[in-house]
Amino acid sequence: MNPWLQAGLAGGAAAAIWAAQEPLDQRVFRYPYSDVALLGRLVTRGDGWRLPGLAWHVANGAVAGLVFWALHEWLGGPVFLGALLFALAEHAGTYPLTVLSDRFHPARGAPELPPLARSWRAFGQATWRHVLFGVVLGLLLSVG
Repeated sequence: MNPWLQAGLAGGAAAAIWAAQEPLDQRVFRYPYSDVALLGRLVTRGDGWRLPGLAWHVANGAVAGLVFWALHEWLGGPVFLGALLFALAEHAGTYPLTVLSDRFHPARGAPELPPLARSWRAFGQATWRHVLFGVVLGLLLSVG
């Protein structure tokens, strides 16, 4: 398989697994934050936010897989470790933006969108989700 296609598919699959396990980590961290809701509720405020949120989340994962692959081709190194470090770097770079979502997201205050920026539970959830994404991405790209 073309490695670029594999990277995009692996990123999309990793994001889908992330989304599928959100209900579990919400129970573990005892915090209702959902990335799928964060995206889907930008599109619609009604009950139909899950499908657009999931589609957007999987598309973001595919793009992340492609960005990772571009960096990997440039920098080299072990694919699995690189994917994990890439996911954690993306987390470190984007989590501070939760200040903006807490203030400006049109659906802030919805049950799935509690305040994020000052919550250690939300930070823990996001860290776990990025570790999971990096592990799945790394495993899927190491297979091919």
